[in-house]
Parts: sequence; structure tokens; C-alpha cells
Amino acid sequence: MGRILLIGVDKATSAALQAHPDLAAATFECARGEADALRRLRKAAFDVALISPGATLDEDLAVAEEIRRVRPGVRLILLAPQATPEAVIAALRSSIFACFSEPYEIGDIAAMTKRALDNVQWEDGIEVVSAHRGWLSVRATCRPLTADRLVLFLNQLPADLTRDDRDNLMMAFREILLNAMEHGGGFDPDQMVEVSAVRTERAIVFYVRDPGPGFTTKGMAHAAIENPPDDPIAHAEKRAEMGLRPGGFGLLLARRVVDEMIYSELGNEVLLIKHTS
Repeated sequence: MGRILLIGVDKATSAALQAHPDLAAATFECARGEADALRRLRKAAFDVALISPGATLDEDLAVAEEIRRVRPGVRLILLAPQATPEAVIAALRSSIFACFSEPYEIGDIAAMTKRALDNVQWEDGIEVVSAHRGWLSVRATCRPLTADRLVLFLNQLPADLTRDDRDNLMMAFREILLNAMEHGGGFDPDQMVEVSAVRTERAIVFYVRDPGPGFTTKGMAHAAIENPPDDPIAHAEKRAEMGLRPGGFGLLLARRVVDEMIYSELGNEVLLIKHTS
């Protein structure tokens, strides 16, 4: 399945990852620190490296830079006790595959590691256009993997929300993002969506613009938002006829989770606004 190098990962996390069924076919090696990791990487190729040597994500990024000099093709996943907005932005700019900050779930790390292993011809797909602590703008290729990676990165940014509210907000954002990639970009990796995440004193705002000609929510029989009250899954049959992925609940979910959802006139731009106070 692939070779995984664990760098500075604690024994409990290491054991849990090696025992996880998603990674049952992978081969693991454990490096004690940066010097040991570089020695192993010079001797043999690895598909994925999980890095957790430092107290902060900034220290992990320094190690990642050294690894890239030795093995440019390795997919890098960072684990850190905490992530600052600046460090998350730096990770995006450094083409890190994924990053996790505590508290994280072993299952989530294992699932993303498997996706890194499965995507041998991986190209980053996320371009930082501009960024500072309160405003991050990127362009992202229209691929489900890119969507999931971007959601994971944005989920690391601090927010004054409860865990449940945060999870619901990111789930809604993911659905809107996948909607844009699927219907606006046709899941064509040559097409790009534009995404901005803005943090104000009183709100979290997501902006998504797809490359398509736009649409109207009227007459969208393939979306749950247009289901009649007595048939909440009527859209499922229509989606199957159109060859679309299962789902269609994105707009309905988003409208219930966020405080405001605003579409542009053409329908290919959307604002999700969640008030924090």
C-alpha cells in the first residue's frame, strides 16, 4: 500500500495509527527526531511522513522544509499541539498535504493518511492568493480531495464557537464548496474555485466563487432544498438520473447552520455568514 515515516510521533499515537484498519496494508518506520528522519529518507523512499517533533506548527514546518530537500515527492502531514493563523497560512503556502492540531482524532488522521497514500500523482491544488490573520483567500482545483484538504486547513483557524457549532459550520462550508466544484467546475481539476475565509470581531464569513455560468435555486429538483414537505428525499432519484454524487443536502444544511447565506445575481458566488456574538 505504501511506506509511512513517523517523525517524533508519541508512542500512543504511533501505535494507534499502525493498528488502524485504514492503514493495515502500509509499512511504518519510526524516527526519533529530525536527524534520524533525514538519515532514513536518504536511504529509502517514503510515500507519507507524519511530523510531530515540535511544540508548535512553526517548528514542524521547519522540519518539513528539510525533508523536502531530501525527498521532494513525499506527502507531508503535520501534527501539532496548537496552530496559529500564521502557521496554518505558512502550511498552505508550503504545500503541506494536511495538518492537525489538538484535539485530533486518530481516525481522522488515519483517513487523511490513506488518501495521501492513494494519491500517488498528487499535486497540491491549493494556491494562496493573499493572507493575513483575519483574511485568507485561495484558489483551489475542482477535486473532492482538494475540498477536504482545504476544509481541514480552515478548521484549524481559531474561532469563538463551541465544538458542535464549529463542526456544523465546517460541514456546511464543505457542502457549499463541493457544490461549487461539482456544478460550477464539473470536478475538472483544470478548473478552479475561489475561496475566502474572513474573521471579523463578530462573525465568520466564507466566500465561494465557482467558474461556472451560475444558476438559480428555483427548479433545482436535484437539491434537497426544493423537496416537497411530504417527501424529504425526492431529490435523490433526480440526482441518480443526472449521474450526480449522492447528496444534495448542501444548500438545505447550510441555510440551517449559518445565520445568513447570500447568493450573487448569477448564482456562482455565495457568502456564508456565522455570527459569533
